This record gives sequence, C-alpha cells and structure tokens, in this order.
Amino acid sequence: MTQPTIARIWRGRTRPEVADEYEAYNYEVGIKPLIEKALGVQTFREDREGEVEFMTISYWASVEDMAKFTGKDPDAIHHLPRDAEFLIELPQSVQVLRLLTATGNTGTGP
Repeated sequence: MTQPTIARIWRGRTRPEVADEYEAYNYEVGIKPLIEKALGVQTFREDREGEVEFMTISYWASVEDMAKFTGKDPDAIHHLPRDAEFLIELPQSVQVLRLLTATGNTGTGP
C-alpha cells in the first residue's frame, strides 16, 4: 500500500444559511472526484457565529502525484463552478505540507 507523504489543505467559508446546501454541493462536485485521485480525503465543518468554515485535507504519495490532479501547479486552487455563489470569498491558496507522522486510523488509506 502506498503511504502518503504530502497533505494538501483547502479552506472555504460560507454564510450559515447556505452551509448545508454548499456541503452537499461540495461533496458531489468537489470531494467525489478528489476521492478517486487522492490516497485519502478528510472533510471538516466548523459552525461559527456568522459563518461556517469547511476544510478538506487530501493525502498524496508525492508532490508530483498531487500536481497531476491540480494541473501541474500543486498550489493551484480549483474553484468549483458555483463556489462564487456560496463562498464568502474565493480562497486564493491552499496549504501543502509534508506528512511526517501518521498513526492509528487517520483515514488516509483504504
């Protein structure tokens, strides 16, 4: 089994009144295709006063593998067609981190 060495973190914020709709849309249009390409995917939601933050962490074997998905630039943002409608602001960057340690059931593998 291939082990992940790279984590890619995306964050986006919505208004509370559209958060449930965005969550469903994001899963269907953004997360499902990502699941097919990445070694693992985790999604998070934090409900705050006045906004809801979504975070997606995808795990990759290498920067090169991640770049194949992102279109050569591993830091590139892939806005979904309706992101501008839902998100408070369009994210300008992602975080790309080297994965040093993963123990237990981290959700990074099958």
